[in-house]
Amino acid sequence: MTGGRVISFREAITEALRQEMRRDARVILMGEDVAGGAGRQAQGLSEAWGGAFAEYKGLFTEFGDGRVLDTPISEMGYLGAAVGAAVTGLRPVAELMFVDFIGVCLDQLMNQAAFARYMSGGRVHVPLTLITHVGAGVGMAAQHSKMLYSFFAHIPGLKVVAPSSAYHAKGLLTAAIRDDDPVVFCAHKLLLGQSEHVPEEPYAFPIGQARVAREGRDVTLIGAALTTSVCLRAAQALEEDGIDAEVVDLLSLSPLDEETVLASVRRTGRAVVVDEGFPRCGLAVDVAALIGERAFDDLDGPVRTVTAPHAPVPFSRPLETAFMPSADQVRAAVLDLTAPNTGPSGRTGA
Repeated sequence: MTGGRVISFREAITEALRQEMRRDARVILMGEDVAGGAGRQAQGLSEAWGGAFAEYKGLFTEFGDGRVLDTPISEMGYLGAAVGAAVTGLRPVAELMFVDFIGVCLDQLMNQAAFARYMSGGRVHVPLTLITHVGAGVGMAAQHSKMLYSFFAHIPGLKVVAPSSAYHAKGLLTAAIRDDDPVVFCAHKLLLGQSEHVPEEPYAFPIGQARVAREGRDVTLIGAALTTSVCLRAAQALEEDGIDAEVVDLLSLSPLDEETVLASVRRTGRAVVVDEGFPRCGLAVDVAALIGERAFDDLDGPVRTVTAPHAPVPFSRPLETAFMPSADQVRAAVLDLTAPNTGPSGRTGA
């Protein structure tokens, strides 16, 4: 992305929230420590942490405690309150500090927010945005490091986005806040400090639209959130092997931009899907199945997946690094997929 100032993924989240809160007085922010904690007033502080990852700094100062609400450490309670606020006229943004905590508030999101529109015959809308932090790589161990975006995508009625850059973080969060359905916004912790050019003016990036992050002709690498950058690094390394890789950045997991994925695979004839999530019933196998069902005749070989192992995220830094999908693993999968073993038609031999 070119044009605009250079700001971080974290700052892009802040800016999207600030602009939408200025635009629409119904937008509120709620969560644990988003305004600094219960001791803020006692300490005479007008501003403090802005959340565990500092994405909300400055918002309390501008909008006050009527719109930036610190909540008790009860995800069940405040997410339920957010759902109630959404169905009664507000547009709440609630933060689930770590996606791993979804187990304690799943009923509110799955049985209430996701199904309210359907069960009311379209009469009830739930304009709720849930911001949550996903992914490993920062030494937070198994209970704070999971990649559960495919879990949300499994639930009908929820929209799920996983931005890969600051530009898309701002655009997708803006779109999520303006959407009349519940949207889960998954922010990878390792992306928060990454920066790029981001326009200052408000803009929305369409939910349900993927992008071709790099054009190529020999193989399609498919990623989301952090694995998009993994795919891009693998594509660069593959140039040394004479392989021109295309990279598709999903951005939205539900709705999924199937046509962009399929169009790319039909051009290249090969696909590798890269996913930091657990492999069973995950994003990688879902996208691989889509390609197998809809583009089988265009394939020059089997669809490969590169995922984390089906195991808890290790706390040990070397083990955690080995746990996460890497560009070297993607490169190896592509080299195996493109190894010479072709028949007269050019298709991979049995």
